[in-house]
Amino acid sequence: MTTYGDDAAVREILTGTGDVWAVVGLSNNTARAAYGVARVLQRYGKRIVPVHPRAETVLGEQGYATLADIPFPVDVVDVFVNSALAGAVADEAVAAGAKAVWFQLDVIDEAAYRRTTDAGLTMVMNRCPAIEIPLLD
Repeated sequence: MTTYGDDAAVREILTGTGDVWAVVGLSNNTARAAYGVARVLQRYGKRIVPVHPRAETVLGEQGYATLADIPFPVDVVDVFVNSALAGAVADEAVAAGAKAVWFQLDVIDEAAYRRTTDAGLTMVMNRCPAIEIPLLD
């Protein structure tokens, strides 16, 4: 399995980048991976911000339709959309002033990785923070 972003990048995002995580693709569908990962992030002290076209309140947090709609700074953008759409989300994360981008398992866009890291953001692809964060304990 190819991963993008080494263990140091994973640790940096999870422990040093900040605690406000926009979770793109998060809805109230408890069967979706985004919901479970957001719950784990909350357990580890992260504030999750749901980003979904329906702008639902999820896990007690107000949702927004797009990253641009969020009226406060976001530290990390966690992307749960398919690879064909993920690059545009990474570009939106750069435009929104995020510090890092995280593409979930099986979400891969090498060109977006280059653009995002060239813009100075830390980025991880094809890994899951809910798997990685307990390993830091």
